Amino acid sequence: MGTVTAADPHFLADKDAKVFVAGHRGLVGSAILRRLLALGFTSVVVRTHSELDLTRQADVEAFFAAERPCYVVLAAAKVGGIHANSTFPADFIAANLQIQTNVVDAALRCGSVRKLLFLGSSCIYPKFAPQPITEGALLTGPLEPTNEWYAIAKIAGIKMCQACRIQHGLDAVSAMPTNLYGPHDNFHPENSHVLPALIRRFHEAKACNAPEVVVWGSGSPLREFLHVDDLADATIFLMDQYSGLEHVNVGSGSEVTIKELAELVKEVVGFQGKLVWDSTKPDGTPRKLMDSSKIHEMGWKPKVDLKEGLVETYKWYVDKVVSDKK
Repeated sequence: MGTVTAADPHFLADKDAKVFVAGHRGLVGSAILRRLLALGFTSVVVRTHSELDLTRQADVEAFFAAERPCYVVLAAAKVGGIHANSTFPADFIAANLQIQTNVVDAALRCGSVRKLLFLGSSCIYPKFAPQPITEGALLTGPLEPTNEWYAIAKIAGIKMCQACRIQHGLDAVSAMPTNLYGPHDNFHPENSHVLPALIRRFHEAKACNAPEVVVWGSGSPLREFLHVDDLADATIFLMDQYSGLEHVNVGSGSEVTIKELAELVKEVVGFQGKLVWDSTKPDGTPRKLMDSSKIHEMGWKPKVDLKEGLVETYKWYVDKVVSDKK
């Protein structure tokens, strides 16, 4: 199961073939769409949620029958932070299971799909997995309870791709990215992840000349971040170069403390006040780093520096999110 086998590198040589990017308006899907178009792919197919609801099996089957794509990148998912996962657990497990099952099954049945790539998340791994987390840590212990609904769905997606490969010979592969950030991220005050939440809080504090920003915890936990453009690059790389049963971790391989991250966001945003740590609040997992040596040894490496990526992400936030509210 751990064997890395190279695919016939047809994908990058097949730029006129029809590629369906599911979830093209999200953080990940939009980056993959930008990358495909930049590389010269001429027949990229996308649908908005109002045009195609991926949770509706009949609609997905009709779409695949009509469009008959050659390649599928499954980046569509219902996503959110701890608050959203805790508040809407039924929505998270049901919607993600439906999306994955419908798309993978339709890709298998329509007969035109040469390859499918399923995108998961690092939350598939046990809460107390040894660090850095290798692909082999999957299903070796209990999950983080706050997002287990989403994680269970993503694990099912990996297993569905593996089952379709074993039983039907479908070239379905899975990639598990680390914490992502970049343009088109979710900056919602309650449902966002740590990095966009920090960007929003520092920006709003700057806008109203607040004297300080209070951040939960001690700032000591270590986290790994990957710019979404790097993930898009890795996705194309795997579509072209990898065909194997085991999923593949995609991470930067470098860590930053939450304190270092907050200081960096404060600097990028230009907030002049104080940064205060509320150590009465929980820190969460002390360390979370993925072992991405498998994809790195295959020849892929990330390119976007964290500060450079934060500058770009903050500019997008100001241009698109803040200006749209005015």
